[in-house]
Amino acid sequence: LSAQEQQELQKLAERKQVKEFMTMYTNLTERCFNDCITDFTSKSLGSKEETCLNRCAAKFLNSTDRVGVRFAE
Repeated sequence: LSAQEQQELQKLAERKQVKEFMTMYTNLTERCFNDCITDFTSKSLGSKEETCLNRCAAKFLNSTDRVGVRFAE
């Protein structure tokens, strides 16, 4: 491949990686919001909601890492 073709492939790979990250982020926020947010009477998070969100995000990221490791095998 020429230098220009390699550069174009690199750009495509970077765009794909950004798109995958944004998809993962969207899935994370939607899932955790739906599972954890129950009180819409206040602008701030309750302590239970905050704990739930922290655990949800950690679990989601951990499971994503584990799946990535399995696919890499």
